[in-house]
Amino acid sequence: MSMTIYFYNINEEYGCFSNFSHYGFLINGKWWKTSEHYFQAKKFEGTEYEEKIRLLDNPMQAAEMGRDRSLSLRSDWENLKDEIMRKAVYEKFLQNQEIQDILKQTGDNELVEKTTSDYYWGCGTKGSGKNMLGIILMETREKLSNQ
Repeated sequence: MSMTIYFYNINEEYGCFSNFSHYGFLINGKWWKTSEHYFQAKKFEGTEYEEKIRLLDNPMQAAEMGRDRSLSLRSDWENLKDEIMRKAVYEKFLQNQEIQDILKQTGDNELVEKTTSDYYWGCGTKGSGKNMLGIILMETREKLSNQ
């Protein structure tokens, strides 16, 4: 019987599923400190802000800069954001065996980012959100388990 596994805070059980968790990875010869750094930086791919975000000290700074609407988002962002998140999450778990094992050990349980304000990436306060990060984690779990 499967159950639902909720995650959010990096200091709690399954905190490694959070984009703020400190598990870095290499993509195209560049080191990314967290999947949050990668995701936020890709909003500005090809601009000076991409590298500025990559080099920030922590994921909260990356999130804040990435959400700064005084900076121009790439025009295709809404169409690409899910694929960019998929790539970040996949590489994070592919390159960090310790957390790949944790992800695989969740079996067929549903993974849900329990956030209060995010109804796209998480479940939101009412639990009715899209939970896209949870869906991507479950897709990644299946992909890695089948390799």
